[in-house]
Amino acid sequence: MYRLYYYPNNASLAPHFILKHMAIDYTLHRVEREKEGQKSVEYLRLNPSGRIPVLIDYRINSNGLAIFESAAICIHLCEQYPSHGLIPAFGNEKRPLFFQWMSYLSTTLQTELMLRYYPERHCVGIGAVSEIVSVQNKRIASVLAIIDDALAEQAYLVGDVLSACDYYLFMLALWALPFEKAPLSYQHLGPYLRRLSTLSVVIQTCEFEEIDISAFQS
Repeated sequence: MYRLYYYPNNASLAPHFILKHMAIDYTLHRVEREKEGQKSVEYLRLNPSGRIPVLIDYRINSNGLAIFESAAICIHLCEQYPSHGLIPAFGNEKRPLFFQWMSYLSTTLQTELMLRYYPERHCVGIGAVSEIVSVQNKRIASVLAIIDDALAEQAYLVGDVLSACDYYLFMLALWALPFEKAPLSYQHLGPYLRRLSTLSVVIQTCEFEEIDISAFQS
C-alpha cells in the first residue's frame, strides 16, 4: 500500500505514472499548494524541504516510510516491482544507462527548468530575471538536443523497452511545452513524445490530473 502526496502537473506526475502503470494498491493525497500546504508543519515532517511529492510506503513498516525526491520515488517503486520491467534487471547491460538518464533528467534538465521558471529565487532585479530566462532557454534547448540525439537510433531512452525514465521525461517535456524551442520541435524527441502520449497510462493519469496533452496528439 502506498500514498502519494501530489499536485497536478508537478514533480509528482512521474511517480503517479509509475503507480498507474503498475496497477498496484495506492491512494492519492492532493497537497493544497494554493494554500502552501507543502509548507505546513504536518507536511514538513514528511519532507523537510517542503516540496512535492512524497511517497508513503506502508510495505516497509506499519507507520509508513516517507520518501521524497521524485527520481528516488520512481527508482524505489521500480525496484519494489521489477517484474513490471520499468528498470533493467541486475546484470543487464542497460541498467547503468537507466541510472545515467534518470540522473540526467532529475539533476540536469529538471534543475534547468526550475531555474527557468523561478529565476527570482536566484537574483534581484527585473533585468537579472530577464537575463536568466534568456540564458535558460538556450541551456534547456541544449539539454533537449542531447536527449534528441540519444533517441535517434532507439525507441526509448534506455534502448528499445519502455522504462521509468520515459515517464519522467514526458513529465518534464510537459513543463517545457511553452518554450519557443519546444520539445515537440525536435526531430526524434517530438515523435517519441507523441508516441508516449498515446499510452493509456499517460492518457488516464493526465485526465485525472486535468493536464491537457492535446499538443502531443495534434
